[in-house]
Amino acid sequence: MSTEQLVFLPGLLCNDRLWTDQIAALRDEASCQVADLSQHDSITEMALSVLQSVAGNFSLVGLSMGGYVALEIMRLAPERVMRLALIDTKARPDSDQQRRRRKGLVTLAQTGKFKGVTPHLLPLLVHESRLDDADLTSVIYRMAQEVGRNAFLHQQTAILGRSCHLDLLPSLHCPVTIITGQQDQITPPDCAEEMHRSLPNSTLHILESCGHLAPLEKPEAVTQILRAWLAA
Repeated sequence: MSTEQLVFLPGLLCNDRLWTDQIAALRDEASCQVADLSQHDSITEMALSVLQSVAGNFSLVGLSMGGYVALEIMRLAPERVMRLALIDTKARPDSDQQRRRRKGLVTLAQTGKFKGVTPHLLPLLVHESRLDDADLTSVIYRMAQEVGRNAFLHQQTAILGRSCHLDLLPSLHCPVTIITGQQDQITPPDCAEEMHRSLPNSTLHILESCGHLAPLEKPEAVTQILRAWLAA
């Protein structure tokens, strides 16, 4: 087995279940671990916690919020990251509309209606053809329940306070693969294309009939891309 370390960073209200298929398929090629991003209310603190939890150099995969943390790790310690995968994420800050949506979900959770958060988010998270896919949606609901209200509030606070990373991108020279769903409504393909244009050593993959949770919606495609990225 390879001794290369592969660190997965989940998105908002996600945990290791997000990466089940990828870890199962890649465990013979790398030592896989999923970071806990539920304990801190700033992206920088999350990034520092990841750096402290892993010894030596590693490859890094981040989805959505996990991508924000991955980029912050690249700002803090780029020499430790061998290669980077950014999935359904962006380097630009939220729009005013997105910030209002986040604050509304925070208010919903603070007023004792946390269970209402995922039903509100679900149409934004997956392709419309998968909304009635019980196998898929049950994983999303289960992750949200396991992550819980307090971590959700920490995570949204961190996301609302995050820095823009657009200026960082041209300085990153490790191999970068970018994956996004063609129908991602939260971080649409133009966000991925923007990063691709600024990253000097990047490849871009846009998955058809896919929303914001590509590792769950298109597990085989994501795994195949990551396998090629690890071998590069």
